[in-house]
Amino acid sequence: MVTHVSVRQARQQQDAGAVYLDVRSVPEFERAHPAGAYNVPLLHLDPATRQMRPNPDFVAVVKANFPTDARLLVGCQIGLRSVQAAELLASAGYPHVSNVLGGFGGSQTGDTGWVQAGLPVEATSDASRAYETLHANASARR
Repeated sequence: MVTHVSVRQARQQQDAGAVYLDVRSVPEFERAHPAGAYNVPLLHLDPATRQMRPNPDFVAVVKANFPTDARLLVGCQIGLRSVQAAELLASAGYPHVSNVLGGFGGSQTGDTGWVQAGLPVEATSDASRAYETLHANASARR
């Protein structure tokens, strides 16, 4: 079952050891993201069509990098992709999944986003948290 948490609750849980999964696209993540977040996009931008398309490796990459008993905080830009991603992960056997309401930029329904709450943001991160590395880890385990 997916639970829902505010960005402030997500930060508290992250400080207590939960993993923040940013499911936005790689370019969105690279611009800025919650401090300490890992990037596993639910969707990729198709350069030819400029449309978003599903990431067929989403669940496999998460499974290769995080044990099923991990406490996962799933966030996106406004909270729509993260709901889908959290439900996919719960269906894939992750019992401790929380959707981060408001995401990075705040929701259209008034949920405060990470940025608006003044929580720590990074524009760069350790390469181990980048999608390229996480995807390579998954490929190496196949």
